[in-house]
Amino acid sequence: MFYTSTVLILLLTALLIAVPETAGLVLGQAQEWLSRSFGWYYMVVIGGYLLFVLVLAFSSYGKLKLGSKDDTPDFSYGAWAGMLFSSGIGISLLYFGASEPLDHYFNPPEGASATNLAARQGLQLTFLHWGLHGWAIYALVGLAVAYFAYRHNQPLALRSALYPLVGERWVKGAAGHAVDGFGMFVTLLGLVTNLGIGAMQVSSGLEYLFGMEHSNTNLLIVILVMSTVATIAAVSGVENGIRRLSNLNILLFSGLLLFVLFNGPTLHLLNSFVQNIGDYLNGAVLKTFDLYVYEGDEAKSEHWLGLWTVFYWAWWISWAPFVGMFIARISRGRTVRELVAGVLLIPLGFTLAWLSIFGNTALDLVMNHGAVELGRTALEQPSMSIYQLLEHYPASKIVVGVAIFVGFVLFLTPADSGAVMMANLSCKGGQVDEDAPHWLRILWSVVITLVTIGLLFAGNFAAMQTMVVLAGLPFSLVLVVFMFGLYKAMKQDTQLEQEQAELAAQVHRDFVERMSLVELPSLAAQQRSGARSAARHAEA
Repeated sequence: MFYTSTVLILLLTALLIAVPETAGLVLGQAQEWLSRSFGWYYMVVIGGYLLFVLVLAFSSYGKLKLGSKDDTPDFSYGAWAGMLFSSGIGISLLYFGASEPLDHYFNPPEGASATNLAARQGLQLTFLHWGLHGWAIYALVGLAVAYFAYRHNQPLALRSALYPLVGERWVKGAAGHAVDGFGMFVTLLGLVTNLGIGAMQVSSGLEYLFGMEHSNTNLLIVILVMSTVATIAAVSGVENGIRRLSNLNILLFSGLLLFVLFNGPTLHLLNSFVQNIGDYLNGAVLKTFDLYVYEGDEAKSEHWLGLWTVFYWAWWISWAPFVGMFIARISRGRTVRELVAGVLLIPLGFTLAWLSIFGNTALDLVMNHGAVELGRTALEQPSMSIYQLLEHYPASKIVVGVAIFVGFVLFLTPADSGAVMMANLSCKGGQVDEDAPHWLRILWSVVITLVTIGLLFAGNFAAMQTMVVLAGLPFSLVLVVFMFGLYKAMKQDTQLEQEQAELAAQVHRDFVERMSLVELPSLAAQQRSGARSAARHAEA
């Protein structure tokens, strides 16, 4: 696993760096073909993932524990909720929080641009892209890995979900190697993209705050500093480094959100948030399957879907291996219902609040206060848009500095947890809940850093983002297999538990019946003896 995945990753990186223009052209054409040919498939399969995990949670299977009956959760509810919050919420929220609603406002998939209707639709689409559907993918992978690891004593790896379908021999052989290897490949693509976005976001903030020039040297320094801190956190492990970073994430992120809410048009933002939630829930089913077939300009609709909705669905799928494994790693002792509810609801509420408050603030500034430059920046340099938004608030320099630090911390949690999961997948032996050795975590952190630097400096980082989208298609089929395997195992385990409960009840009934047969003669003898004693007493 280790050698195969490492060689494949380095070969791909070398190819993208050696011939960046050719590779970018080929990958761009491949992405356009994928969006045009498989847009319908992504819509259907994403809806299927969400429906599947909801049915599991509300059915009798929701009571099944991820572990034995005596297992208790490794983390308290507070610590568990904090790590769930940080597992999927990353620096991308800073990147897209203000820029995506503005982009939909100026370039809507249907209707006229730069209208009130376009603004309303822009938040509805943003909520769709960041809403329940994506978190359901994480919940599915987390359930599949945790269920077989903690109930069936399989490795804490992606391959374990194949166990009920192909048997232990294939799980430990070619099928298992293929699933884990591809999962590592997709994970590295997501981590490299995360590091690239994080570096650009932090670097843009430093340029804005200190007037630094935009250069490769400054970008390299930012990448090295961020990677070093992430490596230290990865070595510290889940219980120490990642948990502490998760708690810090919540405090900083919440503070920045409340600052923007209470120093802006508070009443307008609260009203907008409530309406945004209503629009999202009201159109959840329609937008899940909306391919804009009847808009007239089919080429435009396909281009928009490929650029946004299909891109997001593939992006979530590509991040699912390491985020799902991290969720599984921290969820031992929880029930199926607890995991699904926690993953779908704990990060979602904050995510939607963030997108609504920052998105509506940006729209209000552009539509009502003449912030033309903010609208232009959202389209041309999205990483700078949140800093330009904060210009309109008191103590803007201090707040921008806090936002830069928030972005730095937001980058760290996915980076260090991803390095831990990469190391775990490429390491055999040890206990099911034991992380890989430190040297392997450090090695993967170094590989991720080197690949990111190479691609950024080769000017072909967009090609890596395209690879993430392309890799999402085959891995979506793996997730479909996970659903079948999980359902089959849960059905068998439920039947087994029912049979054991019935057997235990029958044994109890037999025991009571046997005791009754033994005690009845003895009771009759006692009654006769008592009667004779009473008669003698009466005579006396």
